[in-house]
Amino acid sequence: MSTVIAFIVIFGALVFFHELGHLIFAKRAGILCREFAIGFGPKVFSFKKDETVYTIRLLPIGGFVRMAGEDPEMVEIKPGYRIGLILDDNEEVSKIILNNKDKYPDARIVEVEDADIEHALEIKGFVEGEEDESIQVFKISRSAVLVEGGTETLIAPYDRQFASKTLGQRTMAIFAGPMMNFVLAFIVFVLIALLQGIPTNEPALGKLTPDGAAYEAGLKEGDLVQSVDGAEISSWSDVVEIIRQSPSEELEFLVERNGQELTIPVTPKVQDVEGEKIGIIGVYSPMEKSPLKAITYGAEETYFWTKEIFVMLGKLVTGQFSIDALSGPVGIYVSTDTVAKSGIYYLMKWAGILSINLGIMNLLPIPALDGGRLMFFAVEAVRGKPIDRHKEGMVHFIGFALLMLLMLVVTWNDIQRFFL
Repeated sequence: MSTVIAFIVIFGALVFFHELGHLIFAKRAGILCREFAIGFGPKVFSFKKDETVYTIRLLPIGGFVRMAGEDPEMVEIKPGYRIGLILDDNEEVSKIILNNKDKYPDARIVEVEDADIEHALEIKGFVEGEEDESIQVFKISRSAVLVEGGTETLIAPYDRQFASKTLGQRTMAIFAGPMMNFVLAFIVFVLIALLQGIPTNEPALGKLTPDGAAYEAGLKEGDLVQSVDGAEISSWSDVVEIIRQSPSEELEFLVERNGQELTIPVTPKVQDVEGEKIGIIGVYSPMEKSPLKAITYGAEETYFWTKEIFVMLGKLVTGQFSIDALSGPVGIYVSTDTVAKSGIYYLMKWAGILSINLGIMNLLPIPALDGGRLMFFAVEAVRGKPIDRHKEGMVHFIGFALLMLLMLVVTWNDIQRFFL
């Protein structure tokens, strides 16, 4: 059960921060964000704050922010339609009733002559039941809602739609998602350094495991290693190297403890690492806690794992890795289970690595991903005008379908690898 909780928390955090980046920068650009969702499929939980509905959906395979103008925006109100209008105190339309008009006795029933709810924000038509049979013009409030089947949907004037914004604003709204994944990873690594400490290369002993050879021999945390088997020690790396090369061989540790020098014999136990027999004594490297160094450590770890993931991607592209090496949700769950058994700090580090991985994957120029959309923006910048929305939408739809197919293949490979 703990693995399930860990997986849900990590997945939720990664997707939440990613989509939060989109939401923050979209709202800063003045874009109407209709929904902020974690997951896909049927809604499990939802609530509305201001103009945005926040939802948790059933399928844990991502998330989205639904911005006005990205999809066909509204039901088109055509000439000849009979609609109901409710006006506010300023005589502006606050509600446009599309059906079930009998439930709104105060609404004015209008036969539409012309309607523009994006640019001019007005409706022209004939009002039923009034002596004046001329066309009347009704101004629409910018916060008006369309009511259909009892459901209210806020209208989106064109200047609040995604397409109306500058290329820079649209680019930032999309890029902010992956960017926030790198920010999250940095924060996680900094927290690890603040809570656990940062490994140092000093030749002092860190924490000892109760079943380790060092504990059994009488070594203690904080012992400063002077020499091992007569070899002078100047760094923690020296200690590790000698121990690794001496499985089952008794080593004499000369340590300084409370101002006194002690000689303690220790016999490293044998551990098999990928077919190689190495020695271990069950002791961690020394740690130090420093807020300033924690920030540096967070940046270094973020850079290191970003570079490592790009190296792995390069090997995948050049054929050094096959598609079988990829993992989907099932593989990530199994890996999370393994990491969770090693402790909270390992789990936090795993979450940071996954966050970087998600950020990089989303920046790849693949249709339906953020990187694919940024690629279209780059083309727009070069040619001076956007690509036709319908053509771009078709490319993204095909890309999404192929991604779902890849997800199924990877998931099936995970199932075969771990359970069959």
